[in-house]
Amino acid sequence: MKRFATLAAAIAVAVATPCAAASSSSLGPDESPAAIMAASSAVAAARDHAEEAVDKNLKPGGYWWAANAPTDGEIEVVVSLEDQHAYVYRAGELIGVSTISSGKPGKDTPPGIFPILEKKRMHHSRKYDNAPMPYMQRLDQWGIALHAGMIPGRPASHGCVRLPAAFAAKLFAMTSVGDRVVIA
Repeated sequence: MKRFATLAAAIAVAVATPCAAASSSSLGPDESPAAIMAASSAVAAARDHAEEAVDKNLKPGGYWWAANAPTDGEIEVVVSLEDQHAYVYRAGELIGVSTISSGKPGKDTPPGIFPILEKKRMHHSRKYDNAPMPYMQRLDQWGIALHAGMIPGRPASHGCVRLPAAFAAKLFAMTSVGDRVVIA
């Protein structure tokens, strides 16, 4: 499968030091205009790249995962709010594409570049009636996270990025605190 260099180039425009290289005390989201522009470029490139590898008509809750994915290398997750898809790259190679459900109007998922700040196999929301958040990967200090949840085919969350449960489990198993998530 073809390597994907555009994502790294787009992110480099807005990020001087990769999140994974930063110490855990300095990790934080970048929602600056430059980061949002870089995230938009990365999403466009991921969408174009995925067209070559994956059926673009995934149904809500559907996903694709590469059978022979590389086992080493940096992980990057690219989330398209417009398309309601997430793209996962390892060492620059597309290894997964999933449908998502992002924040509904008024509870929008923020665009930008986010490091994974915390991981918890089973988390319960402190904000929303103790709602379960399996395979939670926190992206900011205000409650935005990647996690398994219902995928109705439209934005429906309170700002999080919901993933199909099996996809969320695979992603959770391979990411580390500090890995980058790009949202636009």
